[in-house]
Amino acid sequence: MRFIIVTGMSGAGKSTVLKFLEDLGFFCVDNMPPSLIPKFIELCSVPSNELENVALGIDIRGGKMFSALTNVLSEVMNDGGRYEILFLDCSNEVLLKRYKETRRSHPLSIRGERIIQGIMRERELLYDIKRKSDYIIDTTNLLTRQLREQLSDIFLDNKEFESLMISVMSFGFKYGIPAECDLVFDVRFIPNPFYITELKALTGNDVPVRDYVMDWQESVDFLKKTHDLLEFLIPNYIREGKNQLVIGIGCTGGKHRSVTLANELYTLLKKNNHSVVVTHRDIEKDSKRV
Repeated sequence: MRFIIVTGMSGAGKSTVLKFLEDLGFFCVDNMPPSLIPKFIELCSVPSNELENVALGIDIRGGKMFSALTNVLSEVMNDGGRYEILFLDCSNEVLLKRYKETRRSHPLSIRGERIIQGIMRERELLYDIKRKSDYIIDTTNLLTRQLREQLSDIFLDNKEFESLMISVMSFGFKYGIPAECDLVFDVRFIPNPFYITELKALTGNDVPVRDYVMDWQESVDFLKKTHDLLEFLIPNYIREGKNQLVIGIGCTGGKHRSVTLANELYTLLKKNNHSVVVTHRDIEKDSKRV
């Protein structure tokens, strides 16, 4: 039996993950008191129950009972039980945004205090369980379909999991550098398709623009050197425990050059089996301003 503990920051997507795992054939239970886990595993292991894959959602909604989780899992391990921990993380900024959009209060927020204080309190409580997790997925920049793909890779296709989640983001400098970027590359040195009449209205997702950008030797050289740099950095980031890397690639408007090169870099990283997603922050902004 494969037994998964799903936990992490409130608002990071635990309920969504449990729904996805259910679609993948897991028997899912949410918010069970940790003290009941040993008995639950025992029941699931009975041959007549025929449960091959089980996922259990646990978070700080359990209040004081959550603090017993570490001891309970040690007990399970001592009794010969096997489990995996999937931890869902997310940036403070995005968590704040999600709470404000849903108008919900944080489970650990004391009445009258700011939501961020509850979030920081939760991070402290979850520190140990995060360190012991087998999988850490940062949902800060993940679309729902991308999260589903990550879960399928891990729990359906059994691909080797890389704890570092890489997000390649194209953007336009005239709209500002994304605050979440760890690395920023400026590709405004490449000739701009904006000044080609037949390419101006297209984006880097369109083949004619892609071909135009990649026809320049500067683009080819940039891509190769950037990829080489990242292949050096990524193992070192993983060794240091980093689980989220945001790479910003910027051009003037975030519509042509940066989009093409972000897509190309995404493809190279994906071929090397890295956990990577690509997003285009400003690709539609010019058209909205017209």
